[in-house]
Amino acid sequence: MTRDDMTIAIDTSDLTRRFRRTEAVNGLTMQIPTGSIFALLGPNGAGKTTTIKLLMNLLRPSRGTARILGVDSQHLSWRDFQRIGYVSENQKLPEWLTAEELLAYCKPMYPGWDDQLAAKLWLDLGIAAAQKLRHLSRGTRMKAALLSSLAYRPELVVLDEPFTGLDPLVRDELIRALLETSDDRTVLVSSHDIDEIERLADWIGFINDGRLLLAEPVSSILARFRLVEVIDAESDRLPAEPRWIAQGTAGRTLRFIDTDHASHDAAVRIAAAFPSAGVRTSPMPLRDIFVTLARRAAASPAERV
Repeated sequence: MTRDDMTIAIDTSDLTRRFRRTEAVNGLTMQIPTGSIFALLGPNGAGKTTTIKLLMNLLRPSRGTARILGVDSQHLSWRDFQRIGYVSENQKLPEWLTAEELLAYCKPMYPGWDDQLAAKLWLDLGIAAAQKLRHLSRGTRMKAALLSSLAYRPELVVLDEPFTGLDPLVRDELIRALLETSDDRTVLVSSHDIDEIERLADWIGFINDGRLLLAEPVSSILARFRLVEVIDAESDRLPAEPRWIAQGTAGRTLRFIDTDHASHDAAVRIAAAFPSAGVRTSPMPLRDIFVTLARRAAASPAERV
């Protein structure tokens, strides 16, 4: 294993999956740092689940490569999967077992199984012991799946749309369980639920039509996106500037988003474009940034932000 492999948990290069004429994942190149909680965001059908299936070797790429914990995804062995936890919204569980029986079934497969951690998660998540999985709510089945994937302290946890259809209390319990057991573990979670992701992730990637349009720390995204309001603007047309996204006008106020406001010349650029107008800037919540990216992607599917 190289030094880069030790600091990068997931590394993809030109990863592509084609279904006939449709490229569900198109030239995906990204690196997920070890120890990060990385959220892969995008609208439904953006390619999130296909990406995760490629990473977990559930699908073969049409071209390109992915390395998971330093191992080519197409050569992941059962020993490698002892280091990886995987939970999907469509995951099939042995529903004839109880949650307690599920844990007893999984335990011998993982040398790193931690009985104390399993017991703590059991209490924290409030899982019913007696009922068969098929009689439990979807939220409780998701809790059981997550517990069985965290109890052996994997180095990497991969979650595919884990919050879909769950009530707020269950979502909160799942997030607390992830955060309290994270340590130096890497977490990759795909979702279109920005409210939950904002509480969880420290890195975000945005995918649309199978293309990765952005991947960076949350702190960086929040620093460089700003809502700019130009008061008494001379024109209601935004000057041509690729780093600005028009948001329309309200009365005599021109509004746009500066996607590079953390740069040293951001204020100079804005002042030069509007020399005689008042300018007001304000931070943007992650939800508003996500909506902006989604709209931009819908208008220009392949354009990076």
